[in-house]
Amino acid sequence: LKMLRTARQIATQRPVRVSTSFLGAHAVPKGANADTYIDDVCIPALKTAHAEGLVDMVDGFCEGIAFDVAQMTRVFDAAKALGLPIKLHAEQLSNIGGTQLAARYNALSADHVEYASEADAAALAKSNTVAVLLPGAFYTLHETQKPPVAAFRAHSVPMALATDWNPGSSPLGSLLLSMNMGCTLFGLTPAEALAGTTRHAAAALGLTDSGTLAAGKRADLAIWNVATPAELSYGIGINPLHTRIFAGQAT
Repeated sequence: LKMLRTARQIATQRPVRVSTSFLGAHAVPKGANADTYIDDVCIPALKTAHAEGLVDMVDGFCEGIAFDVAQMTRVFDAAKALGLPIKLHAEQLSNIGGTQLAARYNALSADHVEYASEADAAALAKSNTVAVLLPGAFYTLHETQKPPVAAFRAHSVPMALATDWNPGSSPLGSLLLSMNMGCTLFGLTPAEALAGTTRHAAAALGLTDSGTLAAGKRADLAIWNVATPAELSYGIGINPLHTRIFAGQAT
């Protein structure tokens, strides 16, 4: 709750748009029972956060070291009752059915998805759920299982790219480096990396007014000092930003 309140405050202090996700179902506290935690802590905290206007969407970690499908289903049912959209950390370390769960709830996104299958890709396509690729976590954890990019392409699953910036498994603060890693580690094309950090990223956040340059959409954009868009995925440790526009104003 403290973090969500802080996130809301950041949007009033800086020229940045903040979308919040309630990630109460991320880890089981040491010594706690997962089912008891979901029912007595996570869901009541979600209801409190929603009542305070702090939540834009609900996320969770569906994994063997976190919460199973049945437990996440209870969280998602609570989110649905509150009218909140769904996201899910799914198939990062193994395949226990998280991607299929996300698809059943028409989730905005399924994130990580290294262990997703061909059937999972088909399910995401049917639900129009974005597959969010997080190469920073893949790199930091020395993972070897790559997300099924070919299957996502074959089923026309939109693929977003993000930093997953966190101190535990992805201390990656550069979106441009995430684009580079998406190409070099996962085999994305530069065009896919650009789409993954613009229109597909916006879709993964449910931001229908952002992600592309079009009349009537928000004027939040970056102007880059590059000759071709592919250069954004090429450089390592380079930031060719010329001007940043937020709400129509240079910042």
